[in-house]
Amino acid sequence: QVQLVESGGGLVQPGGSLRLSCAASGNIFTIYTMAWYRQAPGKQRELVASITRASGTNYADFVKGRFTISRDNAKNTVYLQTNNLKPEDTAVYYCNAQMVVGSDYKVYWGQGTQVTVSS
Repeated sequence: QVQLVESGGGLVQPGGSLRLSCAASGNIFTIYTMAWYRQAPGKQRELVASITRASGTNYADFVKGRFTISRDNAKNTVYLQTNNLKPEDTAVYYCNAQMVVGSDYKVYWGQGTQVTVSS
């Protein structure tokens, strides 16, 4: 059994920063690409950033230059440093990971962590 647990969300003022973390646990052999998605109320889930096992990164245009994704393979953890947060960044942020569990390749999602940007 595998689980992804996000943490680090909260309420911040515009221009503030948060560091989101997502730790994977379970019978994991290898985690390949990890990513952060977000979903605002009434809107579809969208990709924020992704990172390969070798730390190649990809960012959505709306966070380019403000957010940084990173990972620690030894800890099976992915991070999202969010800077200069805007009210429109308010959403539930979800962790996603592609991995080999036992001998099977699977995709897992975390339960999400709420980020609220407001004065």
